[in-house]
Amino acid sequence: MGTAERREALEHGETAGSTALRGVEAPDRDIPVGERPAEPVAAQEQPGYRPLWVEEPARRRRMPDPVRTAAVRAVLIISVTLIQAMVAFLCTMAGTWPAFPMVISSIVSTVVATWAALDVWVTRQVWNQRNGVLSEPSSTARALRRERRQARRQARAAARAQERIRRQSGTGRLSHP
Repeated sequence: MGTAERREALEHGETAGSTALRGVEAPDRDIPVGERPAEPVAAQEQPGYRPLWVEEPARRRRMPDPVRTAAVRAVLIISVTLIQAMVAFLCTMAGTWPAFPMVISSIVSTVVATWAALDVWVTRQVWNQRNGVLSEPSSTARALRRERRQARRQARAAARAQERIRRQSGTGRLSHP
């Protein structure tokens, strides 16, 4: 309820705590899109109504947790290294005494940042090797599997039929050969 609506409500004798129907409300971010109630009719009928954003499905899958953790760590280390290199450059240009220690520490930070970037790559490779990559089989592989499955079913059906014939061959006779 906006300020003007509150004033009108108080002038008409309504209590300040009452709720009035609102035209357009902000969507709840914690409720998935499919479970949200329908938008008010008044919002749909407005000629200039346009939503603030349109939700699109993600193009790629989310990174696995260990890889994401390594990536965040690498970004933080690289950003600190860049800040440290800039401070070292400014100290060197100004000719102050912290210039030498800053240059040495920025060289060390560069080595650590390189290690952090490689850590992301290695973590990703290890995760893919342990958990496998998601891949969709090609249509030819699917067709070959389907043919093999069909051949196995036919072989099992033939074996069952042979077993049934062997069992039934002796029934109903007085003597067995």
